Amino acid sequence: MPVEDYLVRVMTKEGNIRALACVTTGLANDLCRRHGTSPTASAALGRALTGGALLGALLKTGQRVALKFEGNGPLRKILVEADANGAVRGCVGVPEADVPPRDGKLDVAGVLGRAGFLTVTKDLGLKEPYRGLVQLYTSEIAEDLAYYLTESEQTPSAVGLGVYVEPDGTVSAAGGFLIQSLPPADDLLIDQLMEKIGRLTSVTDLLREGKTPEDLLAQLFAGISYTTLEKRALAFQCSCSREKIERVLISLGKEELEGLMAKKEPVEITCEFCREVYRVELHELAGLLREVSVTEAGEA
Repeated sequence: MPVEDYLVRVMTKEGNIRALACVTTGLANDLCRRHGTSPTASAALGRALTGGALLGALLKTGQRVALKFEGNGPLRKILVEADANGAVRGCVGVPEADVPPRDGKLDVAGVLGRAGFLTVTKDLGLKEPYRGLVQLYTSEIAEDLAYYLTESEQTPSAVGLGVYVEPDGTVSAAGGFLIQSLPPADDLLIDQLMEKIGRLTSVTDLLREGKTPEDLLAQLFAGISYTTLEKRALAFQCSCSREKIERVLISLGKEELEGLMAKKEPVEITCEFCREVYRVELHELAGLLREVSVTEAGEA
């Protein structure tokens, strides 16, 4: 029976290094199957989903983070949203986009494009969301997230992500880690960790060997004292609903709704994240049109 997706967060005894590691095989496989992604697009989406889960775990309850990778490659973009409770969702611009392997490996940087931007938006429950923007560093996802955290949030970070896609397109391993230095910085400890990260077998290989998040952290922090703060479940969860779809239709306004009614066909709207199809019948459209007409008359 497959291991459930989960994340572990730890802190060094001195409190100046925090680290997280997770396994995301289930949610990566689920989303890639829903979107019908090519092998390389699956690797890209799987890495981004894992990165989103790691960043989401740094937030407080009720807060959310959204990652948008935009590149000049055939994939065009990757969108991921995650919250502090372990809910993650994501999609890509062109699911079927693919490129030839590079050095015997799936070329994530090639399918995303080596020129572009990473936008990180955080809903912290304030009036306006926080938004950070950096250029793509390597387009390999992990390095781009580490670059963003170090440059934009001024938190020195190391990120390792791994995804393995089987010949039949199944994602059989996905997960990763995030390590951050907190003030006051311990340069000796940072150097020690960087050396360990440099010697680490690829995250993908470790996950395929059956290593758990605890195993990853134990290997990275061998000889370094740390405390486990929490273990939380991760799962694909979409926030779409019929109510939200109806609000979107209402926001189109009277003229647009009348145009849809004139076609005399039900409207089908597909959620870009979970691919759920919402069918709105003609009588339901008529009800939304009446609601818009009453609202607009009241505002006149």
